[in-house]
Amino acid sequence: MKIFNQPKIKEVSQKDKSKPKIVAKKSTTRTIALGFALIILAGTLLLTLPGATRSGRGNLLNSLFTATSATCVTGLAVVDTYQNWTLFGQLVILGMIQVGGLGFMTIGVYISVLLKRRIGLQERETLHESVNTLEIAGVVRLVKKIVQGALLIEGTGAVLLATRFIPRFGWRNGVYFSIFHAVSSFCNAGFDLMGIHEAYSSLVEFEGDIVVNLVLCTLILVGGIGFIVWDDVMRNKWHFHKYLLHTKIVLTTTIVLTIVGTISFLLSERNGVFADMNGLERFLGALFSSVTPRTAGFNTVDTASLSNTGKLMTMMLMFIGGSPGSTAGGVKTTTIVVLVFYAIAMIGNREDINMFGRRLTDEVVKKANAVIMINFTLAMLAAMFIMGMQPMLALTDVVFEVLSAIGTAGMTTGITRDLNTISRLIVIVLMYCGRLGSLSFALIFAQKSAVNSVRQPQEKIIVG
Repeated sequence: MKIFNQPKIKEVSQKDKSKPKIVAKKSTTRTIALGFALIILAGTLLLTLPGATRSGRGNLLNSLFTATSATCVTGLAVVDTYQNWTLFGQLVILGMIQVGGLGFMTIGVYISVLLKRRIGLQERETLHESVNTLEIAGVVRLVKKIVQGALLIEGTGAVLLATRFIPRFGWRNGVYFSIFHAVSSFCNAGFDLMGIHEAYSSLVEFEGDIVVNLVLCTLILVGGIGFIVWDDVMRNKWHFHKYLLHTKIVLTTTIVLTIVGTISFLLSERNGVFADMNGLERFLGALFSSVTPRTAGFNTVDTASLSNTGKLMTMMLMFIGGSPGSTAGGVKTTTIVVLVFYAIAMIGNREDINMFGRRLTDEVVKKANAVIMINFTLAMLAAMFIMGMQPMLALTDVVFEVLSAIGTAGMTTGITRDLNTISRLIVIVLMYCGRLGSLSFALIFAQKSAVNSVRQPQEKIIVG
C-alpha cells in the first residue's frame, strides 16, 4: 500500500509554477524559525529564574546559550549541566531537547490529534516543511508514528541504560539519569549529567561499558536517520529493493560512514587516546567516536587529546551530520552523496546522475550545492570573527567549535567556556542556523522573487 499519493500533473505557465511555491516555502520557513525562536526565549526566561540554578543567581547569557543549545539539540555548554542547574533547570533543558528534537510542530499537531482537533491545510504545509517529508499527503499519520515511535525507542533505551546506571547512581538518580540520557541521545542533543562525579566529563567513565556504548550509539543512529526512513522501513520491513531512493541512500551512507569512521579512529588513535586501552575498549571507543559526531555531542574519550587526524575526521563527520527530517544536524548525508555522485558523473562525462536505478533531478543538485556553500561560508566567517576577537585561541579549536555549532554536533575541544560574549553570540546564531538548516535560514531573509519576462544572454566562463 502506498503512503504517498501522487498528484496529477497539469500544464501551468512558468509564472504559475515558480511564484506560489516560493512564497509558500518562505512563509512556512518563517513560521518554523519564529517557533524555535519563541521556544528559545521561553527557555531562557525559565533558566534565569532563581530556582533554575544551584547558586540561585541566573545569568542571562548562560541561560540564552544553554536554551539555544538544548532547543537546537546541539550540546555545547558554557556551564556543567549537573553542577550548575537544579532539577528544575535540568527538566527545562530536557523539555527543550525533546521539543527541539522532534520539532514543536510535530508535538503540537500530535496534541491536536489527541484532542480530536481538525488539522488545517496551512498546518499540514508547515508540518510537511518541519518534518521534511517528500509529500504533504499522509503527514499527519506520520506524526503519530514519529511521536509514538520516539517515546517507545527512548523508553526502551532508558530501560537498558537503567541496568547500568542504577547500580552506579542508586535507584532515584539511576532512573532519572537513564531517561535523561536516552532522550538526549535519541534527539542527538549531547547534554549529560555526569558532572555528578566530575564537571564536563561526559561519558568518559563508561568508555569500556558495552551496554552504555551500544545503547547510546543505537539511539543516536536511529534518531539521526530520519522519520521518513522509519516509516519506509516499517512498511517494507527487510525488502531493501522496495525502499524509497531516499531511504536506500540514507541507510547505505550511514552504514558506510560508521564503518569507515570506526576504522579511521582505530588506526589514527592506536598510539594516542586508545594507547592504554584493551581491544574491546579500543573498538568501543572508535565506534562511539565515529557515531557521536553525527550529531550527538557525547564523548567517551577526551576530545582535546585526539590526534590531528582524529580531530579532522571528527570535523568531517560533524559537517556531514545526520539525515534529513531527523533529530540530527549537519549538511546531511544525502547532500554529500548527491555531490559525490555529481562529481562522478562529471568525471565520467555522463549527463545523468544515477543511483540505485533512479535518476536525480537538477533541482536536488542545485540545493545540495547551496547547502554546502552556505554552511561552509557561515562556519568560516564565524571562525574568522572569533579568531579576530580572541587571537589567543588555537585555529584548530575554533574551526572545530564553529563546525560543531553549525552542525549541531555539540562536541568541543574545551574552548566553549573560554569564549567571550560576542563569540558566544556568534556560536548561538550558528546553532540556531544549524537547527533550521542553512538554506532555510537564508530563505528567511530572501526577498519576494520577481518573475522575469526577459532572460539575460548566456556566455561561457572557465571553471576548474
